[in-house]
Amino acid sequence: MSNGIKILTGNANKTLAARVSEHIQISLTDTTVTSFSDGEILVQINENVRGSDIFIIQPTCTPVNHNLMELLLLIDALKRASASRITAVIPYYGYARQDRKVQPRVPISSKLVADLITAAGANRILTMDLHAAQIQGFFDIPVDHLFAAPVLLDYFKKWNDDHLVIVSPDAGGVERARAFAKRLNASLAFIDKRREAANVCEVMNVIGDVKGKDAIILDDMIDTAGTTTQAAAAIKAKGANRVCAAASHAVLSGPAIERINNSVLEEVVVTDTIPLDDKMKECSRLKVLSVAPLLAEAIKRIHEETSVNSLFV
Repeated sequence: MSNGIKILTGNANKTLAARVSEHIQISLTDTTVTSFSDGEILVQINENVRGSDIFIIQPTCTPVNHNLMELLLLIDALKRASASRITAVIPYYGYARQDRKVQPRVPISSKLVADLITAAGANRILTMDLHAAQIQGFFDIPVDHLFAAPVLLDYFKKWNDDHLVIVSPDAGGVERARAFAKRLNASLAFIDKRREAANVCEVMNVIGDVKGKDAIILDDMIDTAGTTTQAAAAIKAKGANRVCAAASHAVLSGPAIERINNSVLEEVVVTDTIPLDDKMKECSRLKVLSVAPLLAEAIKRIHEETSVNSLFV
């Protein structure tokens, strides 16, 4: 796979990038990404990339703006170094929740970020579990949208549990939960909630039978963990045997770790789209699965111009 393909990364998730390069069996391209004393970012590609098929692995996770700027500068550097094609591999797409105008005089930030990445010179996007699928349409370049579901499914299939129920924490996630439940032969439930303010929600009711069952709360991301932990408490109160949570992206900001540690959740299963080394030291309930093999296979297929969609059929 080394012929014509190069993989490089900024500072957002070096561990994931190293795992992907190991699966593809090529070394990461030597790249300098550092900052001046005033905070300006300095990027330099230390190898020849002329005519190469480049994949930049850089989630725009915390610190979001810094990691986004690193990505933009990496793209620009590669474009000016005459790379043949530049694919921005963004396992976690920051600003994805700001995908529409919910109030007067607010930006559609995820569209602006898409324009910035395109203007910088990216030729293609490879991302995973967008908060809203329509964000793909914000780009004027091809987007390959991956799903972490196969990785999560492989883990939960090992449970061999005949009493599983998959719970969506809100009505908007029912489609995702239904597809997951179908693959696991599990029943389905969802939480009816009312959000009083940003990052604050109140669980109102559990729709579906969870009594005596092992419940898995499924979401695309866990941010402050308010929704997840309140949903877990409501499910447990309805008689569930045990309650776990699963999500593609472990943002885990603010009081998230404290809330998980103080909750009824027995386990929180997430992927490594966002680096979690420090968080795992604070929370023994976190189980992190790697999406590196999935990303590596997608990168191979994009490079070879074969189907990516068949990964999920």
